[in-house]
Amino acid sequence: MENYYVIVIGAGNAALCAAIAAREEKANVLVLEKSPEYKRGGNSFFTDGAIRFAFDNLEGIRKVIPNLSGEEVDNIIMPSYTKESFYDDLMKATNHQSDPILANHLVNKSYETIKWMQRNKVAFDLIYDNQSFEKDGKFHFWGGLPVKTYNKGIGLIEQLNKRANELGIEVWYDSPALKINLNSANEVNGLIVEKKGKQVEVKTNSVILACGSFEGNKEMRKKYMGAEWENVILRGTEYNTGDGLKMAMEVGAQPYGQWSKAHSIGTDVNVPKVGDFSKPGDIFKKHSYPLGIIVNKKGKRFVDEGADFRNYTYAEYGREILKQPDGVAYQIYDQKVRPLLRKEYDLEEATYEKAESLEALAEKLPINKNEFLNTVDLYNKAVQDGDYNPGIKDGKQTLGIVPSKSNWAQKVNEGPFYAFPVICGITFCFGGVKSNEKAEVIDDNGKPINGLFAAGEMIGGIFYDNYPGGTGLMSGAVFGRTAGRSAANYCKSFK
Repeated sequence: MENYYVIVIGAGNAALCAAIAAREEKANVLVLEKSPEYKRGGNSFFTDGAIRFAFDNLEGIRKVIPNLSGEEVDNIIMPSYTKESFYDDLMKATNHQSDPILANHLVNKSYETIKWMQRNKVAFDLIYDNQSFEKDGKFHFWGGLPVKTYNKGIGLIEQLNKRANELGIEVWYDSPALKINLNSANEVNGLIVEKKGKQVEVKTNSVILACGSFEGNKEMRKKYMGAEWENVILRGTEYNTGDGLKMAMEVGAQPYGQWSKAHSIGTDVNVPKVGDFSKPGDIFKKHSYPLGIIVNKKGKRFVDEGADFRNYTYAEYGREILKQPDGVAYQIYDQKVRPLLRKEYDLEEATYEKAESLEALAEKLPINKNEFLNTVDLYNKAVQDGDYNPGIKDGKQTLGIVPSKSNWAQKVNEGPFYAFPVICGITFCFGGVKSNEKAEVIDDNGKPINGLFAAGEMIGGIFYDNYPGGTGLMSGAVFGRTAGRSAANYCKSFK
């Protein structure tokens, strides 16, 4: 019977960070991945790689991206993003529901974890295209999210796997974990795994659950989130089906967090039904909506498109799209803003209609034409004067209409006009198991389950209702590293 001190379930960002951290503590580590090798990486594989962390200044960024040239640095305006700002953004996005212990651990360990990842050969880049604007030859960064992993999520997974291999970490693919075994003292002492079609028991002193939430499970989505979520499209891996949550609760783990809500976005109407590993990266999302307006099939607006930067609204607005007739909405832009739209609007995968007039555009869409034209007319009349600046919350708003537009309000009046149809795509669920700042899984009595740890989407209590962009990868890395170190140190008493 095989024996490992630490077994990590999952092979995405959180899981591999956990495995690497445990190996650094001299533990022998096994990683179990339910998917075949060519579909490894979980949801992390599909991200654009944006990763949010606290930093003091541009010099702090240079320690993470050491290859920034002096000339490049001279042309960057980089506001600091303090721990206080990060914490406040997280609390604001979650309506102050985020568990303060978990939130503080995430924020306070973010920068040191980024530097740890960099030491473990994960490379990073600046996000010039979507998180900065150019003015007088200088790039002004905004939104507290200037950094992404090299080559997006694809590069992150490639680099983490390369590092894991260098450290001698063993990975089993096509090997779903089935059951956690506890001894009479309620300590983890083994795991039942399906390997090559057969159930085998692997002895271990600790298990780290880092295998995602339940967004890939139709029955669980319907049960916990409502019938309207049963057939929603899946933006990432189809292998996140709640297996880790079920195994954890079978051994007494306490469910925690907001099981009724999820990270969900507005994505292209023709997006694949599940994440397509042949088209990696987040290429189907449509996130320039703050620059235009969004209408439903009735021709009505239904959200404040300019409530905040897209970093702080996109994970919530997918849910609002799902509530609309047939679960479809249309992002509307005119020629003034068309050159400002993000790169995903120019990809061949982008679905859109174009017309020289609003009337002609409405004819091409399955919407109520008269209501649509009336909506745009009322919106245009409500737009207030002011200085338009997409790099800040400019306060250029509408008055006298509901919903209002709080920033970046410009008249939609210069042809040609564009309509991008979008639907809701789910990323991950906010519900998970209760954990502490050591990433220990907590039971129904409020006590740690000895030898059981969690990371990434498995942890509940961090995100509620909404989500600041880039926090998911950071949370996965922070709690992954924490879980790996905690598990390895726990196992030292068994040597």
